[in-house]
Amino acid sequence: MIISVSNLGKRFNQEWIFQGLTKEFTAGNIYAITGSNGSGKSTLMQVLWGQVPASQGTLEYRINNNPIPVEEAFRHIAIATPYMDLLEEFTLKEHLEFHFRFKQNQLGGSIGELIEKLELQQATNKPIKQFSSGMRQRVKLGIALFSASEAIFLDEPTTNLDENATAWYTQNLTQIAKEKVVFIATNQASDYPSGSQVLNLSNLKRVTKASKSRIQPL
Repeated sequence: MIISVSNLGKRFNQEWIFQGLTKEFTAGNIYAITGSNGSGKSTLMQVLWGQVPASQGTLEYRINNNPIPVEEAFRHIAIATPYMDLLEEFTLKEHLEFHFRFKQNQLGGSIGELIEKLELQQATNKPIKQFSSGMRQRVKLGIALFSASEAIFLDEPTTNLDENATAWYTQNLTQIAKEKVVFIATNQASDYPSGSQVLNLSNLKRVTKASKSRIQPL
């Protein structure tokens, strides 16, 4: 997948969150979206995956040079965010079975094998509502990483993860990212591997309606 943006910008009321983003995001690359708290990292991600409309500019998706309508983009992406809910009344096994009715399991194996990949065998039949915050985050990441998709969006991926879980995330991210477009919104350099392309939102100056500042694209 290729995601192309030209002069992309988003504002709420009179305040621009970001402006002037022109870039092509291609498969096999990891893009780290960084910036201070409140700089718009999550908003940019939501615009890029098609949930939030841009205020200016264009957003295009292509797979094998074939254009994908923005309203169809959700079929080709996977998302993990701290604010994404899990179905708490389901057990882990039930949750994964439900999810993979709608998305193909990229690993191609059974749900049991997927749970082994998550390293959560002991929680197979445990309700999600009894999971720790770290276990919930691992489930979210696993669903995103192991769903068949062309692009992955991860917002603060190591939130609530301990050292072992962070190592699990890093190892699997490195393997999965070879064939996908990966976006990671974070202020933690440990969330993305060396060699990732860093997109710092501080370089996309925010302006108000009355400002005449000229915005320089990356």
